[in-house]
Amino acid sequence: MPTVADPLLENWYQDTETGRSFRVVAVDEDNDTIEIQYLNGDLGEFDFASWYESPFVPIDPPEDWSAPFDDVEMDDLGYTDADLHEPAQRDLTLDDFLDQEDEY
Repeated sequence: MPTVADPLLENWYQDTETGRSFRVVAVDEDNDTIEIQYLNGDLGEFDFASWYESPFVPIDPPEDWSAPFDDVEMDDLGYTDADLHEPAQRDLTLDDFLDQEDEY
């Protein structure tokens, strides 16, 4: 069954023959390449003809998709923990500095 879905950057797909899930990490029409990264972190590449001859179907991102990707920042996941961020020095008052001294 050939693919009818276009390769869209950052979208997830599954190879229906192998069951492997992957996301598209780069699309370069000038060089006729589609770069992908599998859920386990392995990289792969297709040309456009191979893409459309392959049995790929679009899927939702897997629940734990960020595990093998070492270049993912907290903001890329769509959430951040505000408690992890220090306030800017200009936003602190004298009381804030006195509170810090009490901790030592």
